[in-house]
Amino acid sequence: MLTALLAAFLGGIILNLMPCVFPVISLKALGLIRHQADPGQARREGLGFLVGVVATMLLLAGILLAARAGGAAVGWGFQLQSPLVIALLALIMLAAALNLFGIFEVGLSVQNVGAVQMDRGVFARSALTGALAIIVATPCAAPFMASAIGYALVQPPLIALWVFFSLALGFAAPFSLICWFPRLSRCLPKPGAWMQTLKHCLAFPMLGAYAWLLWVFSQQTESQSLGLLLAISVLFGFTAWMYGIVQRRRMMARSYRGLAIFTLLLFVGVIAPVVGMVPKQSQASSASTVSEETWSPAAVAQLRGKGKPIFVDFTASWCITCQVNQRTTLSRAAVKQAIVSTGTHYMVADSTKFNPDVEDALAEFGQGGLPMYLVYPADGGKPTVLPQVLTPQIVTQALQKATHAQ
Repeated sequence: MLTALLAAFLGGIILNLMPCVFPVISLKALGLIRHQADPGQARREGLGFLVGVVATMLLLAGILLAARAGGAAVGWGFQLQSPLVIALLALIMLAAALNLFGIFEVGLSVQNVGAVQMDRGVFARSALTGALAIIVATPCAAPFMASAIGYALVQPPLIALWVFFSLALGFAAPFSLICWFPRLSRCLPKPGAWMQTLKHCLAFPMLGAYAWLLWVFSQQTESQSLGLLLAISVLFGFTAWMYGIVQRRRMMARSYRGLAIFTLLLFVGVIAPVVGMVPKQSQASSASTVSEETWSPAAVAQLRGKGKPIFVDFTASWCITCQVNQRTTLSRAAVKQAIVSTGTHYMVADSTKFNPDVEDALAEFGQGGLPMYLVYPADGGKPTVLPQVLTPQIVTQALQKATHAQ
């Protein structure tokens, strides 16, 4: 248990460096610079972020454990298998980008609209940033995380929650320490007018996250659902712009009307994807000249021990690490040649949409989340679990070893 707690803590720290977290973490960095000159505000910033991260992590872990106790085969990142959650996150990222561009402001009085200093509601805003960071962090599995989460998912709920708590502490530790110990922030630049430009620059990572979420949404639904979400995004942006005009003109009497319109359209944006979403009937895997087979436990059982290795790629569109491995390793000519020359069966286990068989397989091999790569030897022996971060050499050597096992 102590090993799992330490692995979860280290994995949480490393998770800050993963690409799926960067857009939200950039907002946290802006908050640290903003309150650098005020230790009290900085501490509230750090405490709010810590509370938001821990509370959201424990909430997600509680839902995850309750679902598994009820018989559902779900794992880390389960919420991103829902098109509704993806649509909501996309709209949140779009709203954050528009806010950073100064289209509208949140949490300010009308008199303070447009100012860089945001002293009010520091704790609440920072807590919400921490919550959002945890939600968008689930597509990534940092080193040490997979084994820790895999351990947690087969333990009693109390022990599992301690592991997730340790993961949350590791994730929040770097920013919380900087906030609570001002000496650590001396390397940060001093606040100034340049922060307005930085604020605008940080809007682009948020737009990048929005675009990525749209792509994931397109993998989970049909084209008409994507078109509907795009239309809602345009309507959402127009409403935010209109709300910003109300703020800047200090139209106090009309601000409530603008807020009502904003809330109504936001409600439409939340409900419409549910009504219009059409699940995609089939999910095309990566473009490759290698013949790909659809994975299932029955298919593996039928092919095992018949003189050819089996390579199983457990992947999903929302899994950042999966997509990186696909482009840097699995799509390389050397890997394709190794698959062909060894006669390997290349199987894809897609978990873009909820797939209970995939979740059962992850639990069977002690993995808390995607990606997972299995190589079954040609003689039908015990499969090998490859590292979550692949290189062409790792895959080719594993295939050669599996071929010679017969």
